[in-house]
Amino acid sequence: MILAGQVRDLMKDLGKGRPLYVAAARSGMTEKTARKFRELGGLPVRAPRTYRTREDPFEAVWPEVEKLLECSPGLEALTIFEALRQREDVTFSDGQLRTLQRRIRRWRASRGPEKEVMFAQEHRPGEAGQSDFTDMTAVAVTIGGERFDHLLYHFVLPYSNWEAASICFTESFESLVSGFQGAVWEMGRVPKKHRTDNLSAATHELREGGRSFNERYTAVLKHYGVEADRNTPGRGHENGDVEQGHHRLKRATEQALLLRGRRDFESRTEYEVFLRKVIAGRNRGRWEKYAEELARMGPLPLARLSEHRTVRVGVSVFSTIRVGHNAYSVPSRLIGERVEVRLHSEKVEVHFAGERVCEMERLRGAGNARIDYRHVIFSLIRKPGAFARYRYREALFPTVTFRCAYDALAEKLGERADMAYVRILHLAATTTEVGVEEALATLLERGELMGWEDVRNRVRPDIPSVPSCQIPLVDLHAYDLCLEGSPS
Repeated sequence: MILAGQVRDLMKDLGKGRPLYVAAARSGMTEKTARKFRELGGLPVRAPRTYRTREDPFEAVWPEVEKLLECSPGLEALTIFEALRQREDVTFSDGQLRTLQRRIRRWRASRGPEKEVMFAQEHRPGEAGQSDFTDMTAVAVTIGGERFDHLLYHFVLPYSNWEAASICFTESFESLVSGFQGAVWEMGRVPKKHRTDNLSAATHELREGGRSFNERYTAVLKHYGVEADRNTPGRGHENGDVEQGHHRLKRATEQALLLRGRRDFESRTEYEVFLRKVIAGRNRGRWEKYAEELARMGPLPLARLSEHRTVRVGVSVFSTIRVGHNAYSVPSRLIGERVEVRLHSEKVEVHFAGERVCEMERLRGAGNARIDYRHVIFSLIRKPGAFARYRYREALFPTVTFRCAYDALAEKLGERADMAYVRILHLAATTTEVGVEEALATLLERGELMGWEDVRNRVRPDIPSVPSCQIPLVDLHAYDLCLEGSPS
């Protein structure tokens, strides 16, 4: 049997002027067969088949299927197939689903409803930038052996496809502003428009329906002289350049990780350097069009905007504040006061009377809590019974070692373990957490942790008594006598 590929090779060699016998040998056929194909000019063209090779199993029910599709064009072939199989007058096998799917696809192409047409857009240099967030969980990066789940803020210029990206953890207003400012200050110029999708960080729901840009986001773009733009809700393809950029950037990152041979990084800084190299490699072939964009962009303002949001909240009797749908503990001396909270993309700063009183990592999501035991321990030491049912009790185990210590105490002391553990926490707050943790680790390893006193004796040993020492006063008169007896 002569394959189509053999005939193509034969005709290619003949076209290069090779003798028939040489071309036949190179294509793996006899000279007689090769001569036949040379006379035909290649493979004979077969007329398209106009008949079926097997009986159509859906011929009897097809009028009903058509009516269903006309009434509900969104029906899937699988749904129709399952409905047909429930009838007693017809019988279909699993393998016939594919036949129905092909026939419905042909019907939709010839008689179905019109489909939405996408219109290719002509991008103009320097006119617009697009940005969005993308989840990087799939790349499975680890830092110090621990999984590093994160997002990327991704900025793209549609004309040149120049891009910039920065690590973030939430699709918050602060992450949006930080990423946008990082991108435009890296360029040194600003586009005329900035397009996003309908991020809650940039838009809000209107009472009469629809969404509109919020005042905070509008103020940021006004500072840069950039016009705000967004795609129609539910039409993500209108932000298509950055959406396609997400896929390509993730694929480039994945390939770079495979080439690197490992996905673990010693620090976040090392991972950020790695990402910058990946993006720089993707931008390398875009400089010509990128230069066109820069020439048509506007200048930067004199200074960047602060990348945090400031809110004033009251401190509850639980020594906590609620910010961004999450709870954070603050020093108990602030109970009843109103504090200024500066909400950054990755940290929360608490200020009172013009001074920063504490700082903590910003929580992700909603309904979570970050409690520092140092803020509540001086009240808890007076009310240790509250520990057992404290809503945020799990937050009072600063490390795994502290948790193991509590479990060991509970096994040996029962209910009295709560009091012992609270005293250990108080010891950590009044000395050093590292010192207490080292003492706990040693006692746990030796099986000698019987109570909080064992920890105290290691962290704060008893000061030995110093014996009193009586030193008589020196009689200086003897020196006077020596001076009197010395020769002048």
